[in-house]
Amino acid sequence: MGEMEEPSYDLTRTVCQYLDRHLAFPLLEFLEMNESGLSPYDRESVVAAKLDLLLNTNMIDFAVDIYREVHNTDAPPDDLMDRRNEVLMVLGGLQDVCSPFLVIFEDEAKLAELQEEDLFNMQHLETLGITDETLEYLYDYSKFQFDCGNYSATSEYLAVYRLLQTKNPEREFAALWGKLAADILMQSWDSAAEALNQLKDEIESHSKQDDFNPLQSLQQRTWLIHWGLFVFFNHPTGKNLIIEMLFQDKYLHTIQTNCPHILRYLTVAVLINKKRRNVLKDLVRVIQQEQYSYHDPITEFVEALYVNFDFEGAQNMLQKCEDTIRGDFFLVGCLDEFVESARLTIFEIYCRIHKCIDIDMLAGKLNMSRGAAER
Repeated sequence: MGEMEEPSYDLTRTVCQYLDRHLAFPLLEFLEMNESGLSPYDRESVVAAKLDLLLNTNMIDFAVDIYREVHNTDAPPDDLMDRRNEVLMVLGGLQDVCSPFLVIFEDEAKLAELQEEDLFNMQHLETLGITDETLEYLYDYSKFQFDCGNYSATSEYLAVYRLLQTKNPEREFAALWGKLAADILMQSWDSAAEALNQLKDEIESHSKQDDFNPLQSLQQRTWLIHWGLFVFFNHPTGKNLIIEMLFQDKYLHTIQTNCPHILRYLTVAVLINKKRRNVLKDLVRVIQQEQYSYHDPITEFVEALYVNFDFEGAQNMLQKCEDTIRGDFFLVGCLDEFVESARLTIFEIYCRIHKCIDIDMLAGKLNMSRGAAER
């Protein structure tokens, strides 16, 4: 995004390295629309980054709109319009070869009948002109639809592909990644959480069967953690899920080896989840171990409070935490909850180690009124 140096606490570029380009797009939209004044990037560089991203997809009409904005022109370049025609031609061809499937999808009553009578399987579908080759075309069509930005169709078709596919485990596994991405982009959080858990199980299964070598397993878990951020901070039980998943030894190892910046998200989830404070000791241990490879105001707040018992330092760091969260796509919705939990945590630890408490002094340190501190 331009030549601007990335500030220490902005993780946009870091996180986007592990995302599909379609998943990276909402982060760029957030940077563009963020009115906190804390974005490290000027709007022009963000819009230019959006265009670069779109040019590597089949969302040509969207790319044309952004191109016009970036270059202040009404006339898109000929090569974009040529690509648009190519996309439409390929899409039409895939629709033709997938037509036996599409006919069934369009007839909801027929589809329901096949499912109710347990006839939605390849053995029966072959009598309707659907072959193994047609099934593989459905995968290609799903992937192409995803690249065109039609995430609803992608999720539906990939679910069918995985249901029917029994001979190509590599594609079945890739289809699950595609379904997770499509469900995230549709904000279908229940379906996304289900796909996330299925992927977690399949990664472990592939690892145990030596389908993945240790490096591949590490890479798969790294990607899953980053894609999971969408689920962790949007699904109603996501903050429990991130704690349950990332405190497992294999995932803690992944964080410490490949992506210590994920400690930001794990720390926020733990601090605002009062029922999961039992993992605080493990969290503090990992933060201390990784302090030289990664730190930000949120991890430093925990160190100040739980390691150094530096209440003034923790309070000073709390304002930086607020700014960091306001500028983070995944965490911005947790701001109020985090601040409340952080202040309560300061209060609890202060009370635990002091026999006499000056409410006025404590309220001042927490930037609260006396009445709020008493409550």
